[in-house]
Parts: sequence; structure tokens; C-alpha cells
Amino acid sequence: MGVNMGVSSYANHSVEEITVAGKEVGPIHHVMQLYSMKDKAKQERIVRRAEDAGCKAIFLTADSPVLGVRWNEWRNGFKTPVGLGLPMYEKTSAEIQQQSHDDGFSSANSDSHSWATEIPWLRSVTNMEIWIKGVLTPEDVETAIEYGCDGIIISNHGGRQLDETPATIDALPACAKAARGRIKIHIDGGIRSGVDIFKALALGAECCWVGRPALWGLAYDGQQGVELMLKILFDDFKRSIANAYGPLARL
Repeated sequence: MGVNMGVSSYANHSVEEITVAGKEVGPIHHVMQLYSMKDKAKQERIVRRAEDAGCKAIFLTADSPVLGVRWNEWRNGFKTPVGLGLPMYEKTSAEIQQQSHDDGFSSANSDSHSWATEIPWLRSVTNMEIWIKGVLTPEDVETAIEYGCDGIIISNHGGRQLDETPATIDALPACAKAARGRIKIHIDGGIRSGVDIFKALALGAECCWVGRPALWGLAYDGQQGVELMLKILFDDFKRSIANAYGPLARL
């Protein structure tokens, strides 16, 4: 359907497998979501694999130095299901089962994020665009511009990291005002309808990303369920534009 796709570094399939599958139904532009990692050699391998696979950008996730308090996962002892590995992290299912989900994350990823070291390092190892995911304040927008980032994603990590963080749609206007057209702005978090997309674009975003709706569509009816989800969003978006145009035209 021509949508873009973000590939998680915690995906259970490799970026190579995902981009090849995308080409069969494309055109699809892929980006690689990336955490700051303790093992820089492994982090570089992820970046180079993503670039070789045709990804257009790195989405460096800035809002997850550690995992948030996720009571449902903790109470239920959540782990990646047996039989599924993390190929980008070069971890087999057997290795994953030896650690808790929280320990697995903290042992691999750095809890110390630095614009001054991370962005120049990424520039030195890839020609892909570098975006920062997890921006919620005008100050972070200015910092992203200062360090030459290609874009920002207004994101609160789906509300799963720090409770009481603002809704991304509420953070967007101030961030867009601070950007003043100097950097590209995307948004995710809570996008559930075409009206949500319409509002986000009106407030300064260029693109909206969805996560949970894709999973709901997949659970409902596999590939056809995801296609239906996208159709619902797109149809609702078009109707929102049509219904808003009349009142706006009379202003």
C-alpha cells in the first residue's frame, strides 16, 4: 500500500528479511530504529546491515535509557516467546530465555545518552539520515538542529516509558514552532484514526507513525487485517479533510 515501515532493532526477523519482503509488495521505504548500545561494534554492525539492506534512515531512540516500569510485563514474567530470537542483536532464543526482559535490555543498551558523542559517531559510520525519536520539548528540537540531525519524531514511546509524559499531540505545536521549518517533524503515539492524522498534520507534523493499530490488524486477520487497518485510517483521513474544508473555507 506504499506506506513506510520502521524496523525495530528488537524485531524477530532480520532487517534483510524484512526489506526483501517489502520489495515484493512495495515500494516501501524502511528505516532502522536503533538504541544507544554498550557494544559499539555490534551497534555499528546493525547500522551497516540496515544501510546495506536499503534502509533510508536511522531512528535513534532517545527516550529509553532504561525500560520503564511496565507492571503487566513484570507481573507476568514477560519474555520473548520461546523459539524467537533477536537477529539484529545477534541473540538466539536460548540466550534470551536465560535473562529477564529487563535484564536483557539493560545488559545490551547504554543508559548514558550524549548528543555530542552519539550523533557524530553515527555520522562517521553511515550515509543514512539520522533522526531522533523521543523528542517532546522545544529544547530538544533546538539540540537536534544544533547537532545536524535530519529529522525528529515527536514520541513518548507509546506511553510505556515514563508515566505522566505529555501526549505527543500536545507536545507537537511547541516543537513545530521551535523548528520553524529547519528540520523535518514526524509524530507517533496515540494515532488511532484519520482525524488524529489530520490534526497532527495541521499542527506541524509531516508524517504519522502507528504501532499498536498494525498489531491489532495483524491479530484480527493477518496481512488482510493490516491492510484493512490502513484503509480505515486513510478513508477516515480523507473524510476529515473533506468535512473540515467547508467550515475552514468560510473563515
